[in-house]
Amino acid sequence: MREEILDDLDEEIELELDDARLGTGEGCDPLDFRQTYFRDLLRLQGELVKLQDWVKETGHRLVVICEGRDAAGKGGVIKRITQRLNPRICRVAALPAPNDRERTQWYFQRYVSHLPAAGEIVLFDRSWYNRAGVERVMNFCTDAEYEEFFRSVPEFERMLVRSGIQIVKYWFSISDDEQELRFRARMEDPLKQWKLSPMDLESRRRWEAYTLAKEIMLERSNIPEAPWWIVPAVNKKKARLNCISHLLSQIPYRDVEKPEVTLPERVFNPDYIRQPVPDDMIVPDLY
Repeated sequence: MREEILDDLDEEIELELDDARLGTGEGCDPLDFRQTYFRDLLRLQGELVKLQDWVKETGHRLVVICEGRDAAGKGGVIKRITQRLNPRICRVAALPAPNDRERTQWYFQRYVSHLPAAGEIVLFDRSWYNRAGVERVMNFCTDAEYEEFFRSVPEFERMLVRSGIQIVKYWFSISDDEQELRFRARMEDPLKQWKLSPMDLESRRRWEAYTLAKEIMLERSNIPEAPWWIVPAVNKKKARLNCISHLLSQIPYRDVEKPEVTLPERVFNPDYIRQPVPDDMIVPDLY
């Protein structure tokens, strides 16, 4: 039992070691805060499991939208939220660029199919707000499409809320210097170079254009039914704890009573003989 628990904790330690490999600030936290981080992260993940059980029990439908600049830490937060949860209940929607057919659809159409059914949580790693951000800055949409988006998105989200879907929207905010630091770390790290796309690199040149687009987006799509929440994310660990804690505070979940689980006795059949496994089918024991 002890080995099983330690193996579970090692998963988070592996992620932290990966963050700290290039010394990009993650390994520089004081020891006492690192202890607080691990302790509170595990506590919050325990609360997320309770939330998951409540969502399944009540049929609640939850959408969490994660937006922000490239390298703002959205993926790290999403990873910690989903790390201990059932992927059949809590899943991530990270849509690629639209194909030729999807470009001719109603703009929100390809996102609708990813919305949660009863008893499900969906985290959007970028969402329909692509139109207000990257599509606007990179001129992938027309001025008319851009204006239509802002006319439509408040009504679209109000319609979802009226149908019983709760929407929680987060913008992860980092500084100019911090984004440059994280980009340079990815450039030097062969395990993370895949995270750098030509679009990411172009976003460095267009920092101010992205800032303006963000300000307009927050102003024009912040509605009472689905308000925006800003997550200061220069410190990744604090951003993870703060975001998860805030998310939990937005949902009226409670402990769900579950039936006591009893492990049944193993049935032994005296006629059963286990067949030997051929040596050439066994994975080599290198470690």
